[in-house]
Amino acid sequence: MLRGLLIVLKYGFKKPVTIRYPEKKRKLPVRSRGRHYLTKWEDGKERCVGCELCAIVCPSQAIYVKPAENKVGEEPHSHGERYATDFQINMLRCIFCGYCEEACPTGAIILGNEYELSGYTRESLIYTKDMLTEKQPGDSGRDPKREI
Repeated sequence: MLRGLLIVLKYGFKKPVTIRYPEKKRKLPVRSRGRHYLTKWEDGKERCVGCELCAIVCPSQAIYVKPAENKVGEEPHSHGERYATDFQINMLRCIFCGYCEEACPTGAIILGNEYELSGYTRESLIYTKDMLTEKQPGDSGRDPKREI
């Protein structure tokens, strides 16, 4: 009993580690996994080539990719022969394992440090290609110069 009281006294006089959450946000470790991003090359083209490896390796089957061919006469969407016309991640199913990031041969999908992922409806937690794609290369906070 005396040992228990000593532990209580030891921690009773320490300053608590409390963060004022909405005003100050906790700095996460570099390797933490949060919100997904679809990255772009420096020239603005999509890195995703529609190979569907991320959807295949996802253990919770949260990713849907619909690939299409880059047409010869039009402006290509990616550097590959194909690109993803539709890319969805169901955040209700995602377990943030990072397998999709590891499986991607072009580094198109990454998990950033953003952890505030909430919504009022189930539909708002299904992230579409427009919601996932960076507006400018490097917006995700990761190095856009990472080559294949």
